Amino acid sequence: QVQLVESGGGLVQAGGSLRLSCAASGIIFSFNVLGWYRQAPGKQRELVAAITRSGSTNYADSVKGRFTISRDNAKNTVALQMNSLKPEDTAVYYCNGGRSASLYYPGGSWGQGTQVTVSS
Repeated sequence: QVQLVESGGGLVQAGGSLRLSCAASGIIFSFNVLGWYRQAPGKQRELVAAITRSGSTNYADSVKGRFTISRDNAKNTVALQMNSLKPEDTAVYYCNGGRSASLYYPGGSWGQGTQVTVSS
C-alpha cells in the first residue's frame, strides 16, 4: 500500500516562503513521476509542479519562477520550495504519484493534503 505524507504547510504573509515536503512509502518503485497539486475553495484541483525520477519538471504558469520542485530518489521524498508567495497561492496542497502519473496528469495516489494560507 502506497502512502504519501505531506508536511510543511502553514500561514505566511505575502512575499514570504514555505517549503513543503512529501515522504512516500510502499510500492513506489514504479512511480516515475511525483507531483504537487493544489485545490483552493470553490475551485478544481490543479497541477502545481511535477518531476520525473530523472529530474525533468513541469510547472504551472502561475508558479514559474517562484516555486521549485525537487526530489530525492534515495529517500523517496519530493519537496516544493515556494517563494514570493501570493494570496492566490492559498490552497490545500497535495502530493501525488502513481503508475499513470505524467508531468501533466496525476496518478492514483494522493496524500492527505496540507493547508497553505497566504495573507495579504
